[in-house]
Amino acid sequence: MKEELFNELTESIRQAGKIRQGTLPASRKTVIADPDVSQIRKKYRMNQQEFSALLGISVGTLRNWEQGRRKPQGPAKVLLKIAEKKPNAILESLSS
Repeated sequence: MKEELFNELTESIRQAGKIRQGTLPASRKTVIADPDVSQIRKKYRMNQQEFSALLGISVGTLRNWEQGRRKPQGPAKVLLKIAEKKPNAILESLSS
């Protein structure tokens, strides 16, 4: 490895450590907006039981999301964003 590239790599590791410690702000941050679960479900023209089965979650979890008691996290949040933007992708991938 060239010395210049090595130096860049070690500097980025130092910066990452400072960002993690909170002594250096991150240069960018990715935030995925909370999806409107109720609106997404209505786009699919499904009731809560059908939509929760489609997503592989309990009806209770879906209700909590729709009523704002809880928010989708991690992979569920991403799946809902895909369901919102590309509804056919979800339906096609799950059809047999």
